[in-house]
Amino acid sequence: MAKISFGSTGITVEKNGFGALPLQRIPVEEAAALMRRAFEGGMEFFDTARAYSDSEIKMGLAFEGVRRQVVIATKTHAKTGDVLRQHLEQSLQNLKTDYIDLYQFHNPSAVPRPGDGSGLYEAALKAKEEGLIRHIGITNHNLSVAKEAIESGLFESLQFPFNYLSSSQELELPSLCAQKGMGFIAMKAMSGGLFQNGRASFTHIASFPNVIPIWGIQRQSELDEFLSLMKAPPTMDEEIAAVIEADKTSLQGEFCRGCGYCMPCPVGIEINNAARMSLMLRRAVTAQWTSPEWQEKMKKIENCLNCGACASKCPYHLNTPELLRKNYEDYKTFLK
Repeated sequence: MAKISFGSTGITVEKNGFGALPLQRIPVEEAAALMRRAFEGGMEFFDTARAYSDSEIKMGLAFEGVRRQVVIATKTHAKTGDVLRQHLEQSLQNLKTDYIDLYQFHNPSAVPRPGDGSGLYEAALKAKEEGLIRHIGITNHNLSVAKEAIESGLFESLQFPFNYLSSSQELELPSLCAQKGMGFIAMKAMSGGLFQNGRASFTHIASFPNVIPIWGIQRQSELDEFLSLMKAPPTMDEEIAAVIEADKTSLQGEFCRGCGYCMPCPVGIEINNAARMSLMLRRAVTAQWTSPEWQEKMKKIENCLNCGACASKCPYHLNTPELLRKNYEDYKTFLK
C-alpha cells in the first residue's frame, strides 16, 4: 500500500480514501460496517459533509473506539460564521469526536477570507485555535475559485473533481497545490458513477503522487475492488489505456462538474444541478432529488429556449441543452 504526506499538514495516510456521500442511501448499521471494513482493509482517510444527511452519524458510529487511528474530513456549507459554528458543533456530535482533522468550506461561490464580512474564515480559525478542528480546507467545482483559493495561502487543502475526463487546467491543480504545501483531494474520481472500470480510474489517479482520491463507495463489492487494487496496484498497460481512451471519446460530453459557469438561465433552470441529475440520483439520497420542489425545478427544462447561452459559457464545451434533456428523461423514469 502507498502512503502519502498530505500537503504540509503533517498528516500521513494511505493514498486512497473513502468518500461517504453515497452512504446516505444505505441503512445506518450497514454503512457503519462498510466504513469499518474499509479501515480494517487499510483506508485511513474518510470524507463526509454536514450536507450529506446522516452520513456523519454513520461515520461516528463506525469509528467508535478507533477514532484516533483515522483521519476524518467533513464540510460546512454555512454562509456566516455563526452558522458555521452551529454546523461544527453538530458535526462533532454526529461524529462522536472532540476534534475534526480537516474542516472544509463546502463549494463556496467565493473564497472565504478574513474581513470579507461573512465571519466564515474567522469562525474556522477560532475553532482551530480551540482545537476543535486541526486543519482548514476548501472544496469547489469552479476552476477559477479553486485557483484563487490556492493563491490565497489561506487553506491547507483543496478538494476538486478530478479524473481522466479533467481538462488540462484541472490536471495542473495538484502541482499548484504542491507548490503551496496544500493537500489535494480528488472527488468524482469515478466521474460520479460514469466510469465502470475502477482499475482504470485507480491507475490514472496513481500517476499523481500528491493526490488522495476519495472513492464514493456504497457496496461491499465496490470496497472489495478498491482494497484489492490498493494491495496490488496495477500499472498502466495497453488494456487500461484503451479503456481510458474509450471513455474519453464516449463520455467527455457527459461530465458536468456543477461549476455554475453556465448560470443564470433565462427561464430559471438550475443547470449546474439539473445537468448532472442522473449522477445525483444514483449516488445520493433519491428522495432528496425527487421532492416536489425538485420536480418543479426539473420541469423547467421543458421551457428551455435552446438559446445556447449555457453551452457558450461552459468551459468544458458540453452540449448543455442536450445534457439537460437527457437528464430530464432519466429523471422522469425515477418518478414512475
